[in-house]
Amino acid sequence: MAKRLIPCLNRVLVEKIVPPSKTNAGILLPEKTAKLNSGKVVAVGPGYHDRDGKLIPVGVKEGDTVLLPEYGGAEVKLGDKEFHLYRDDDILGTLHD
Repeated sequence: MAKRLIPCLNRVLVEKIVPPSKTNAGILLPEKTAKLNSGKVVAVGPGYHDRDGKLIPVGVKEGDTVLLPEYGGAEVKLGDKEFHLYRDDDILGTLHD
């Protein structure tokens, strides 16, 4: 369902990563410690044009895991899933294993 939405300009569609509520040993984690500000990029826009008309591409690609700001972005519901739209320059960085 998320593949039908293609962001405009330098927007990025992100699905936030839901942290586990239980460890492998079965210990329940409190909600406060389980907060993650990261997500997986689902779709990216083509980029934006500068004053000279050159296309400046988006800095992330589909499938990247990104670090998100605590606040911001536009919440989008598609079907039963929840996504967030961010501008490319609002994304703090990419996470690598």
